[in-house]
Amino acid sequence: MREIRAEPLTAEAFAPFGEVLEAAGAPDKVINAGWCDRFHDRAALDFGPEGRAGISLFRARPRSLPYECGMLERHPEGSQAFLPMADMAWLVIVAPDEDGRPGAPRAFLPAPGQGINLARGTWHGVLTPLAEPGLFAVVDRIGATPNLQEHFLDAPFVVIS
Repeated sequence: MREIRAEPLTAEAFAPFGEVLEAAGAPDKVINAGWCDRFHDRAALDFGPEGRAGISLFRARPRSLPYECGMLERHPEGSQAFLPMADMAWLVIVAPDEDGRPGAPRAFLPAPGQGINLARGTWHGVLTPLAEPGLFAVVDRIGATPNLQEHFLDAPFVVIS
């Protein structure tokens, strides 16, 4: 079985798949009479012409490394942001699109305080917390048309740390 090594999540490495969401670097503004740093407009949220933004809460059971991945999914109608609501380890698996199928996968280990925004149509693994409580705020498209495509891999791969 093919192995891929999970790498640290950085904005540069993740750029082909979306944005890393974190309060890093200098804030764009200081607000609330100097009590709050605002890191403004950090994700290209995309809900297509027929959708609207929705905020949902996901609670996923934790997994562990090594992690076997046999299915990737994507959302062709809109972006999807994952914001952990607790300080916990989690895993992000993504792959480029190659003629309507997932290409070579990559895996990332976000640092504490990092979330992600997956660009519209990005192939990705399922929500994979590596510790409790597995609670995330998810900002994604709400609409009447289907927004999920699943691709079961001919040969699963294993993510190692």
